[in-house]
Amino acid sequence: MDTTPQTTPSEEWLRSLRRDLHRRPEPAWCEFYTTARIVEELREIGVDELYVGRDALATGARSAVPDEETLAAWHERAREAGAVPEVLGEFEGGYTGAVAVLDRGEGPTVALRVDIDGLPREESDDPEHVPAREGFRSENEGAMHACGHDAHATIGLGVLRGVADSDFRGTFKLLFQPAEERIGGGAPIAESGHLDDVDALLAVHVGLDHPTGEVVAGVDDFLAVSHFEAHFTGESAHAGGHPNRGRNAVQAMATAVQNLYAIPRHEAGATRVNAGKVAGGTATNIVPEGAVIEGEIRGATTELMEYTREHAERMLRSGAEMHDCSVDIEHGGEAPSAKSDEELVDVVADVASGVDGVDSVVRRDTLGGSEDASYLMRRVQERGGKAGYVCIGTDHPGGHHTATFDVDEDSLAIGVDVLSGAVVSLDRNF
Repeated sequence: MDTTPQTTPSEEWLRSLRRDLHRRPEPAWCEFYTTARIVEELREIGVDELYVGRDALATGARSAVPDEETLAAWHERAREAGAVPEVLGEFEGGYTGAVAVLDRGEGPTVALRVDIDGLPREESDDPEHVPAREGFRSENEGAMHACGHDAHATIGLGVLRGVADSDFRGTFKLLFQPAEERIGGGAPIAESGHLDDVDALLAVHVGLDHPTGEVVAGVDDFLAVSHFEAHFTGESAHAGGHPNRGRNAVQAMATAVQNLYAIPRHEAGATRVNAGKVAGGTATNIVPEGAVIEGEIRGATTELMEYTREHAERMLRSGAEMHDCSVDIEHGGEAPSAKSDEELVDVVADVASGVDGVDSVVRRDTLGGSEDASYLMRRVQERGGKAGYVCIGTDHPGGHHTATFDVDEDSLAIGVDVLSGAVVSLDRNF
């Protein structure tokens, strides 16, 4: 049976929307313009239910939320960029994201999750970089869509159009998740209640070193991840006159960093640790009284991540103790491991094999990293539903998270056709 939606959004519409979102990237919980733009499109398409801001989230589950000053600055920037003021009001305080629902009668409840945040990094202005050459490079200096979330949001809206114009029977939920890059938005969506009746959940990512025309039907082996900040406190003193009176927080921090990388590997699988950002001190002639490590730990399973975290906390405390300092450890975003269900891999692979532009279908591949879509996948699976993570290949001249990352826009229509076809097909498989 043909499961292709009757109407596929035009490539021009997909390209225009993606470029608008690419031009205005926003970091975790600051996706004010992005969410407002998404809401505009949702209202134009027409949905039966729309939840935004606090109504889309379990608000108490948010993590890695910026301070009020940062949130206010990004909120104002979105207003200046043309976001509709009455829509913006729904997101004050960093309550970004949206859930859209199409009710098409009796049938399964199928959900698609897309993430929407950008990364805190500069985008290349090299004229060889297509966004710079064609005028849609980031206008928000210091922020960039360097991982394709602009494409994810665009594909999601395209899928909604496709499903709305198809003969799908059931309920379709489209989840626009904030704060993936900080592992801060998965839990608030997962615990919001919007997933509790979902029979099948799909999540999507573009690229991941797969070329345009290739589709991975099921991505597996997400590394469980946990972020942390460790704040070391010592005592300042004159570094020349009275060095013995100080307690050097940078020494404590440096010792802890060295020891973090000495955590024993585990026979049960891969583990990772990274001190991604370190800082401390005030001047060359002052014994530093403060220092900080921002880092993360990962494991091939949730249990291995917890093993590494336990050792990491011991290393942080022992580093502080060795130099007569104290340390305060704050835990940030966290996500478990996950695996795509075979039933959904079958459906996606079957649909993808018949989509124009797809010349290679890979049934399964490993992610090699972490993704808080795993929170949503686990939530659905624990309630008896099925979950899968799909990769839509795209040629990207720079690697993910680099200044020259870009998306081959031919992959947008492929993503829409594969995912909308899979959603429509699922009403006959559940």
